[in-house]
Amino acid sequence: MLRFACVGLLVAVAAFAANDAAPVTFYKDVLPVLQKNCQGCHRPGEIAPMSLLTYKDARPWAKAMKAAVLTGKMPPWFADAKVGHFKNEARLTPAQINTLVSWADNSAPEGDQKDAPPPVAFNDGWNIKPDMVIQMPTEFHVPAKGTIDYQYMLVKVNFREDLWVSAAEMRPGDSRVVHHGEAWVLPPTSKWMEGAIPGVAYPQTAMKKTGDGHDILGKYNPRLGAQDFDFGGSAKFVPKGSDIVFEIHYTAIGTPTTDRTKVGLVFAKSPPTLRYWTSYGPTANNLVIPAGDGNAEVVSEITAVEESTLVYVQPHMHLRGKDYEVRAIFPTGETETVFRGRFDFNWQLGYELAKPLLLPKDTRLVGIAHFDNSVNNAFNPDPTEEVRWGLQNWQEMQNCFLGLLIDPAINPAKVFRPSGPSLLKPVSGQAGPTLATLALAAVK
Repeated sequence: MLRFACVGLLVAVAAFAANDAAPVTFYKDVLPVLQKNCQGCHRPGEIAPMSLLTYKDARPWAKAMKAAVLTGKMPPWFADAKVGHFKNEARLTPAQINTLVSWADNSAPEGDQKDAPPPVAFNDGWNIKPDMVIQMPTEFHVPAKGTIDYQYMLVKVNFREDLWVSAAEMRPGDSRVVHHGEAWVLPPTSKWMEGAIPGVAYPQTAMKKTGDGHDILGKYNPRLGAQDFDFGGSAKFVPKGSDIVFEIHYTAIGTPTTDRTKVGLVFAKSPPTLRYWTSYGPTANNLVIPAGDGNAEVVSEITAVEESTLVYVQPHMHLRGKDYEVRAIFPTGETETVFRGRFDFNWQLGYELAKPLLLPKDTRLVGIAHFDNSVNNAFNPDPTEEVRWGLQNWQEMQNCFLGLLIDPAINPAKVFRPSGPSLLKPVSGQAGPTLATLALAAVK
C-alpha cells in the first residue's frame, strides 16, 4: 500500500513540475526548431509565402503554425513512416511539435534575445555554394493567360574538359510561373537541339528529345531544393564539349511576367568511383484513367539490364495524383517495398534512401500509382473526362525519377529496359488492379 502511495506522490510532483516549468519562448525554444526545419523555405526569396527568420516575422503566424504541425501539413513530407528510411526526412519530433503548440497556446512570448542561437548563414539565396552558375541568357516572356508549351532553351557552355558535379541547384527567376524545370546535359555528340539558336526558347513540339546521353543535371520543383550527388564518392558526369538545355514548364498567373532561370553547380574535388545518373524510372506513357474514378490504379515496370544502386526516388504525377509506391522484385523472387507515400502536386518531393539499395541484373522495379479523378478531388480539372498521358497539368503522368549509382564505364541509357504492364495496352473503363495483378504474378 505504501508503495502505491509513493508512486502517486511522484506522479503528482511530476505534474506539478510540468505545470510550473518555464514557459516556451521564441528565442530559447521556437527559433531552433524553425532554423532546422522551416527557414530553408520560409525566408525572403524562397518559395514560402512568409518569412520565419525573426520574432517579428513569426509572431503573427503562431496559431497557423500550430494548426499546420498538428495536421501534418508542415513541413511537407509524404512518405509512409512504416516503409523505408530516408536521409532527408522532414518530420518534426513530438517534442518539436509540442514546443510550437505550447508557444502558440501561451500567447507566443518573445523571451530573452540572449537565448537565441546564432542565425543560419544562407549563401546569397543558394542552398549550396556553387562553383559555377549557368543562367538562361535571355528572358522568357510569360503571358498572362493561356496554355504554355514546355520551353527548351540552349545555353552554349562548351565545357573545356570532362567535369564531375557533386551537387546542383536549379532556381527560377520567378517561382510563381515556373511549375517545374530541368537543366539537361547536352553532350557534343547529341543531335537534340540541332540548329537551335542559343538563348531562344523553343516549344516542346519543335525540339523533341532524341538519342542517348542526356542526363538531368539539376531539377526544380517546389521544395525540392538542391540535389546532392555525392553518395560515398559519386558524382554527375559532364563530358567535355557539352552544353546545357533548360527545359521549363511555365504556367500563367493572370499577369504577364518574365523569367531567367539558373542552375548552380558544385564540382567534385576528385574523380568519383561511381557515376550518379537520373533515370525516368518506371513510366506509364499509355495510361488511361476513367472519368469519375476516385482510386484508379496505374502500374508501370522496368527491368535492370545492368547492375546499379538505388539512392533516390521522386514520384511524378499531376493534379489527380493520389499516392505512389515503388517495389523491387529481385531475381531471387524476393520483393521489397522501397517507397510508399501520398502525392501532392504542389510539393513534389524527392526522397534520399538512408541505406542505398543494390539492384542486381534482372531486378524488376514496379511503380504503382493511384489517381483521384472524382468530384471529391478539389484540384481535379474535370471529373467527367477520361484522362490520358500528356505534358500539361490537366493531363496525367505516372513515373518515378530514380537516382542511380553505376559503373562509369556503363552506358546509363541501357541500365533498364521497359517491361511488364507498362507495355500492355490499357483498356478504357478497366481499373488498374488488373495490371497490378499481372505485374506481381511473375513473383510467384
